[in-house]
Amino acid sequence: MSIVPVERPIDAIDAGLLLALAEQPRATTVALAQRAGISRNTAQARLAALQGRGALRSIERSIAPEALGYPLTAFVTTRVTQRRLDEVASSLERIPEVLHVLGLSGHIDLLVHIVAKDADDLYRIAEQILAVPGVERTDTALVMRELVGYRVEPLLRRVAGGG
Repeated sequence: MSIVPVERPIDAIDAGLLLALAEQPRATTVALAQRAGISRNTAQARLAALQGRGALRSIERSIAPEALGYPLTAFVTTRVTQRRLDEVASSLERIPEVLHVLGLSGHIDLLVHIVAKDADDLYRIAEQILAVPGVERTDTALVMRELVGYRVEPLLRRVAGGG
C-alpha cells in the first residue's frame, strides 16, 4: 500500500461515524448511524465513500500477530541500491513475516516491520532480508514492549470536534 493523500479530508460527521466504528467494529450500520446521529442511508453511503477513497484500511491491522504464533516484533532498517528499490520491495512483499515496509528519506532507505516466532526465526528472517538482491545493509532492532499502541482515535476526536 502506498501512502497517498486521501481525496478530501474527513469531516466531523465522518469522524463521528468512524469513532463509533472504532468503538464497536462489529456494530451494524443502523447502530453506527444511531451513535453518529445520522440516518442509516447516510451512514451506509458515507462508509462506502470512505472505503472507496482509501480512508478505511484493511481489518488486518486489528489482527494480533501474537495470536498467530509470532510474539516477537522487530524493525529492520535497510539500505538499498536505489535503482533496485522496486525489485527489493517486491522481494520483501514475498516474505510472509514482513508486515509493513516504509520508504524513508535520509541515510536509511526502508523501515521493514517484521514478526517472528522466536530468536532463531528472527535471525532467519533477517538473513532472508539481507539476501535480497539490492539490499546493501540492514540493522535489526527488537521491540521490547509497546508503549503506545497504534491509534487514530485522538485525531478522529479532534476532527469530530470532541478534543
